Amino acid sequence: MATLSVGEPQEMEVDRKGESEESGDDETKRKSINGEVDPNQPHTTVQEESPVEMDTITLDPEEEDVDLVHCRIGKIAGLQVLRKAKTLSLRQNLIKTIENLETLVTLKELDLYDNQIRKLENLQTLTELDQLDVSFNLLRKVEGLERLTGLKKLFLLHNKISHIANLDHLTGYVVFLSLQSNRITKMEGLQGLVNLKELYLSHNGIEVIEGLENNKRLTTLDIAANRVKKIENISHLTDLQEFWMNDNQLENWSDLDELKSSKALETVYLERNPLQKDPQYRRKIMLALPTVRQIDATFIRF
Repeated sequence: MATLSVGEPQEMEVDRKGESEESGDDETKRKSINGEVDPNQPHTTVQEESPVEMDTITLDPEEEDVDLVHCRIGKIAGLQVLRKAKTLSLRQNLIKTIENLETLVTLKELDLYDNQIRKLENLQTLTELDQLDVSFNLLRKVEGLERLTGLKKLFLLHNKISHIANLDHLTGYVVFLSLQSNRITKMEGLQGLVNLKELYLSHNGIEVIEGLENNKRLTTLDIAANRVKKIENISHLTDLQEFWMNDNQLENWSDLDELKSSKALETVYLERNPLQKDPQYRRKIMLALPTVRQIDATFIRF
């Protein structure tokens, strides 16, 4: 296990999931609903963390699972000593650039969740990688993955990505793709992912369900919290087990017919759509989709 050699106590791990590059300053946070500054709120000054240099961290050359979570690392360096590393976690650091990883050719999992990374780059030598997580960063494009042809799971949630693109080379292996909480408005660029089983696109700006013609092995489809008005173009997804479409604009009960060919369907989330206002909401779902065992967060009792 990698350890800090400095004598400072480790800070408590902070969950920054709700933050973004545009997060408000302290004065904004003190404002009340009407826009006035609340005098009862104390005025505090938030101090930025100072990055730690990698040469202050002791690395074990024999370690296979390297955990460098919340170490205040500002720059990736000095990892060439890790000759046997299979997993590397650099979560919750201050990293701005993906670099100096070219010697980690044995790596299977790379976790860069919650940093300050703006570009997917310098990953071309990590050809053994099967899981990559660059969630909660500042990415604007899906790029730089051309050599990662064995990748199985890709997590890019909570970035600033506006288009699904540059995934064609991942045709044979990817089974899990998460692009939740980005700026995507169109379902596209997925046609090559013929083995994809789980697709997560919630909290974007998607208006139409489309582009899934080749993704016939999907078992989970998450399009919650978008702007979709109609269930369409998924009748061919006969292996579908979970369909999450809560917090959209679905109005017509007849749209559920699109799911009837999914004989393995067990879970549907449709709450906070206009059709939930129907007093017979749960009953109508049960009648339309008799294989379903869970509606929203509640299991069906027989």
